Formats: sequence, structure tokens, C-alpha cells
Amino acid sequence: MKVELKNVTKIFPSRNKKVGGEVVAVNDFTFEIPDGKLIGLLGPSGCGKSTTLYMICGLQKCTSGQIFFGDNDVTELSPENRGVGLVFQNYALYPHMTVKQNILFPLQNLKGEDKLTKAEMIERAYTVAKLVQIDDLMERKPSELSGGQQQRVAIARALVKMPRVLLLDEPLSNLDARLRLQTREEIRRIQRETGITTVFVTHDQEEAMSISDMIVVMKLGVIQQIGKPQDVYDNPANLFVAKFLGTPPINVFSGRVQDEKLYIGDAEVLPAKGISDREVYVGVRPEGFALNENGALCCKLNNVEVMGRDVSIVSTNEASLNPVIRSIIYSDTRLDLSGHTEVRYDLKPIKTFIFDKETEERLYVEEN
Repeated sequence: MKVELKNVTKIFPSRNKKVGGEVVAVNDFTFEIPDGKLIGLLGPSGCGKSTTLYMICGLQKCTSGQIFFGDNDVTELSPENRGVGLVFQNYALYPHMTVKQNILFPLQNLKGEDKLTKAEMIERAYTVAKLVQIDDLMERKPSELSGGQQQRVAIARALVKMPRVLLLDEPLSNLDARLRLQTREEIRRIQRETGITTVFVTHDQEEAMSISDMIVVMKLGVIQQIGKPQDVYDNPANLFVAKFLGTPPINVFSGRVQDEKLYIGDAEVLPAKGISDREVYVGVRPEGFALNENGALCCKLNNVEVMGRDVSIVSTNEASLNPVIRSIIYSDTRLDLSGHTEVRYDLKPIKTFIFDKETEERLYVEEN
């Protein structure tokens, strides 16, 4: 099911009665979610991603704009008539019911032509339980399950209605790191097997990038960038997106462009053809540093961290906006910095981004 949001805006009245005014939670959100894809809504707390999800499912009313499921305008349709499955952050399972009863509950409320026989309901419940791999836990109560198992029950309960759209609101935030990794892989597997259009809300960029077909990066209710995860990582539209995506985070320097050359401090680091003279921010991904004893960028060496698969060199530079600079060097590179107090780099152009200091928008170097 294709989902389309057209100029969707959500405004809440201010809670501060003395100040008054309004809070714009989502501002002119326009995006088409392709049929059968998994889309990640990504951004920091308060950026409007959960509000957007709740407007898609109907729990929140749009202040303005329209929402379409396929060709049908569902903007004014009630949640129970939209055909959505919603999984909350806190699972919201009924503690006095067994797993089977929790999964069956949405089916027992169906009416009219959608109403199922008891045998049909049980068959469908076991089908989705098998899909999420909890079919051997059907007689247990939620208190007898691990966090990951409870999350699977919540997903099964959302899927049992055979929804047109599956909505997941930070479903992994209550799980430990290892279980989070396992569960997000399961969510991706389930989505692919069912082919249900899915919207996944998270503030964790690693989660969003690892399982999403496309990500929507948001800030203060406004879309910053939309694209495939790797494309957004490789080509951030602005400084916010560049800083939000990536672990370790991007290294940011104060710099300037002069005579179509990029400078960090007094060091000329790269050509900047087509960019006029101005003050800029320079973002360099951790993997964008190439060790060179004669390199243009000189940094004060702090220490070297051996991570197994790669080596992290920690250094500082007066022009850096980060407390430290982290550069990632593959471990098969012969590296001996013992006795060194400084380290020099060349910068890889494909991993170095230039941003206007005033607008923080990306500036693009002309190709030769």
C-alpha cells in the first residue's frame, strides 16, 4: 500500500499559558512512501517523527494537509478504519492474557464482513506467531517473556489484522544492545516476507540505516533530507544531516575557501573549484583521513586505539569543533606512531564536505 503525505502540518497550542503561542511539531511534511518498502523516520527527540507516525495512523489529527493510502484520502478517517498495525515503544501487552489471547484480541473486535470464525482466528494467530518465531510461547503470560519476546508478541498482534500499513514507534529502545541488533534483523525479515509497507520511527541512526529502504531525516518538524541510507551518508545535504549520521561522528573544522582552495587553519587541504571566497565548515568522515608524513593537515597526536578490524587515531587540531578528531585507519595498514607527537593527513575528497558557515547548507565543488 502506497502512503502519501501532502503538506501535512501539526500545530499544538503552547502549554505555557503566560507566553501563549503555538508549537509547530510537523511543518509542511510532503513525502510518498512506496508500496512494500520500509521507511525510517529519523531524528533527535522532539523533531516530530512520532507525531508524523500518529497522524498516519489517525491517533493525531492533521492541522492541515492530506494523507492518502493508495488513492484513498484517509485524512479524516478514524484509526480503526485505516487498516494500520501500530507497535508502541512500551509493547502495551495485556498482562493478564496469554500470548495467544494478546494476539487474538484485535481479531475478536472485528465486525460485519470482516468477522472471523474462532477456527479462522486461531489459524491466523498461529500463522503470525510462527512468522515472528513465538509459536512455542503461546500459553505464556507477558511476565514470563524476555523483552525481545514481548516485542515479537506486539508485532504479531499488529500483523494479525493483516494491516495495509505497519507502524513501529521506537520499538527497540527498551532492549539491550545485543537484543536490539537481533530484533531489528527480525523486523527486516518479517517486513520482507510480508511485503507490508512499514514506517519505522527511531532516533538511532544505526538502526535506521541498517534496515530501511529509505530514510527521512527530520529536525524541528522539517524534512532535512530523504534518500537511501548510504546515499544520505555519502552526500549529506547540510551540516545537521552530516553530524547526525555516522559512528564515530563526522569531524567538523572551521575553515575558509580562498581563491578556490580549501583551507583548515593555514593548511591548504583540497581544491574548491566553483566555490566563492567565504568562511566555511569542513566535515571529514573518520574514514576520510589518509596518513601521509608530508600531508597538508597536521594534528597533535593523543593516542592510538586498536579496535581489531581497524585502528582509531585520536588527535586534536585548533580548528576542530570536536573535542578530539577520530580518524579510522584499516588495521592491515602498517602503523607505527611510537615517539610521534603529531600526525599528518591528506583528506579524501569523496569523504570531505564543505558547508556554508551562515546557512550550514552543503557547498559543492565543481568537477574538473
